[in-house]
Amino acid sequence: MSDAGSVGEANEVADEIINTLRRWVDEVVVPGSSALELADEYPTEMAAQMEAFGLFGATIPESHGGLDLDHVTYARVIEELSRGWMSLAGIVNSHLICAKLIERFGTQAQQDRSLPQMATGKLRGCFSLSEPDSGSDAGALRCRAVRDGDEFVINGTKMWVTNGERAGIVALLARVPEGDPSGSSGITCFLVDKTPGTHSGGITVSRKIDKIGYRGLETVEMSYVDHRVPADRVLGGAGLDGDRLNGDGLDRPGGIGNGLRWALTALELGRINVAARGVGVAQAAYDAAVAYAKQREAFGKPIAKHQAIAFKIAEMATKLHAARLMTYDAARKADAGERVDLAAGMAKLFASETAAELSLDAMRIHGGNGFSTEYPVERYYRDAPLMIIGEGTSEIQKLVISRALLADD
Repeated sequence: MSDAGSVGEANEVADEIINTLRRWVDEVVVPGSSALELADEYPTEMAAQMEAFGLFGATIPESHGGLDLDHVTYARVIEELSRGWMSLAGIVNSHLICAKLIERFGTQAQQDRSLPQMATGKLRGCFSLSEPDSGSDAGALRCRAVRDGDEFVINGTKMWVTNGERAGIVALLARVPEGDPSGSSGITCFLVDKTPGTHSGGITVSRKIDKIGYRGLETVEMSYVDHRVPADRVLGGAGLDGDRLNGDGLDRPGGIGNGLRWALTALELGRINVAARGVGVAQAAYDAAVAYAKQREAFGKPIAKHQAIAFKIAEMATKLHAARLMTYDAARKADAGERVDLAAGMAKLFASETAAELSLDAMRIHGGNGFSTEYPVERYYRDAPLMIIGEGTSEIQKLVISRALLADD
């Protein structure tokens, strides 16, 4: 088959996936999400259907049982999920960041052990970087891992862990003092195995964080007290950064001291995810605003016929279109193997801020009804701030963008 034919066939498959998902979102997610969200109840049946669709393996290679979707198709998947209920996208995002770390930087043994199970969704993953005193300043994390023979002993507290309770594997960032004699660096990623639930060895899900939005899935604080992790669970192998590990046929640096750099690379997928979430929420807010403006009457005609509302809808559509184009542009660059920190940062910044603006615009168009839980626009308004904060705040995105633009050639 010619390259053009291969591309055409791939596009047809992608469209089929998206069309199937769109029907499910319209028929199941949209009618059922508000009740679950307001009750802060985990969408067990929806998550099971996402497993059946193969979404937990969306970006995992076919060689390990995943769908191996390109980034553009993955962005479209996340957009559709978020259009129905943004929390569903969060369930797969943290999981797939963990999987991306293993796929890209893990040893062959680590890949073979975890990725096939993660692709099915039977093994859920999560990503754990933030701490009570370490958010945007990731390098200030205090969680420590001290070597004791063939194990590492981990102590520390982690915050904002999505899927932390249900996860069976945690991509945990901790500081290994031996990675730098000064103890100021050595940030390392560990693949921490745990039993789903609130207690596993020295791990305790110490509390569930109550949130104004992004409800229905757990976001938790996790404490590690003398929790032991085998040395072979250091992502990429237990060698130091300066070592060259090739026992599995790969020539690459050891995992100790490379955790933060590798995590920031994997977060580029997360930023495309969050940008796509922003597009999905913005689309839902726009759709709700248009539908309401057409049927709500004031002063003898639908409010859509009033210029103030019509112009607002025009502005909303323009911003939505721009956010979608920027998100797909970042995804295409990722598919082409290009560096995407600039494009993903721009997309994440613009799409998340657009979601916040459009959700408020939709509430205004709904008037008093927009302040009622009888209409979904109040949920969009509460969900949107998460995207401005998650995977790097808007201020951090501006820092990433400006550094890329002003870097010396």
